Parts: sequence; structure tokens; C-alpha cells
Amino acid sequence: METVNFDDIFKSSILEKTSSFSIVDSAIGLLAAFFIGLFIYYVYKKTFTGVIYSHTFNISLIIMSMTTALIIIGISSNVMLSLGMVGALSIVRFRTPIKDPMDIVYLFWAIVSGILCGAGFIPLVIIGSILIGLVLILFGNRIKVENPYLLVVRYDETSIEKSMEHVISEHVKKHSVKSKSIMPGNDFEVTYEIRVKENDMSFINNISGIEGVKSAIMLSYDGNFTA
Repeated sequence: METVNFDDIFKSSILEKTSSFSIVDSAIGLLAAFFIGLFIYYVYKKTFTGVIYSHTFNISLIIMSMTTALIIIGISSNVMLSLGMVGALSIVRFRTPIKDPMDIVYLFWAIVSGILCGAGFIPLVIIGSILIGLVLILFGNRIKVENPYLLVVRYDETSIEKSMEHVISEHVKKHSVKSKSIMPGNDFEVTYEIRVKENDMSFINNISGIEGVKSAIMLSYDGNFTA
């Protein structure tokens, strides 16, 4: 017959689980994920070539590396916890659109680095991150990004369209009509996608100076347009 003593009543399962993993190894894994995240942060800031730099997105790469490492450290010592974590993560949906493919590369890099740090493959993640960072820095700085622009012109007569096309053709490398509409008051509005020559935007003054043109606006955009 089994006897129950005072220690059995107050036995804590939390203390038993705490002793099943190494605090030192966990701290080393999290610190490694933090420093790898800092390296990813520096490479992203160094190689960013987009229109608007997002500091919050860059900071999230560090947090993502550490969070992923924390998850891997936790589930590596408990099979039941790993199954529960998979089920919990399967219902998470991220609805923030990521339009730049390079941002997806950095997100994947941060997640993989966190997994490797949490699993204890710290030498592998250090070597891999250094090589990936060198490739991004070397090739990222050599890529000349040709930012597209939207040119929105509002005018009152269709007869001046040929004059606008002539001015645009002389000063830009490539252009195409994205939309054309009739505004209230019988005004017309046309939207061009253009590729400028060496960021030369002085031609917009020539367009606005055409008789009949009421406004000419240039906007930088990311390539997505809905008419």
C-alpha cells in the first residue's frame, strides 16, 4: 500500500519541468539569437533600397529571431508542448501584406536563425549568417533600383493629348497609360506609369505649362495600381 507524505502533497510539476532543461543553454541560445538578429538588422538597413525605410519592421526581425529561438528551446524538452505549440500556431493568420520579395527573404532568414539558435546549432547559424550577409551586401548595393512613378495630368481638351505625349516621350525612358477618365465639369484625367531618366523630373514643368493643362502631379509607387 502506497503512503502519501507531506512532500508528495506539495510536489510541484513546474519545478520538475524546470530541472529538465539547462538554464545556461537556454540563455546562450537566446543571446545568440539576439546577436544574429542584430546582424540581420544591420544588413537590412545597409542594403535597403525601397522607397520608405521601416524601422519597426527591422526591429521585428530581432524579436522574431529571439521568439523563434524561445519556442524551439521550449518544445525541444517536452513532446506534449511541441504538439500543443504546433496546434496553436496553425490558427495564427498574418494579414500584413509584404510587397517586397526581399522583405520575405529577411523574415525567413530571421526565423531560420532563431530555429538553429534554439536547437543549439550556433556555429552553423553564425557561419551561414555571415555568408548570407556578405552576399546581400555585395549584390544588394550593386543593384540599381529604377523606381517607377505615376504621372497624373488633369486637362480640359483632348486635343492637347498629343502635346503631352510628345513631352513625355522626350524626357522619360518608358511610359504607359494606366487609366483615363472624365471628371466632373468635362475635365479629363489621365494616369501614366513612367520611368524617368536619372531622376530628372523637370519635364513636369513643361507639361504643366501646356495650355489647357490644369494640374500635373507625380507620385512614387510600388508597382501596384488599381484603376
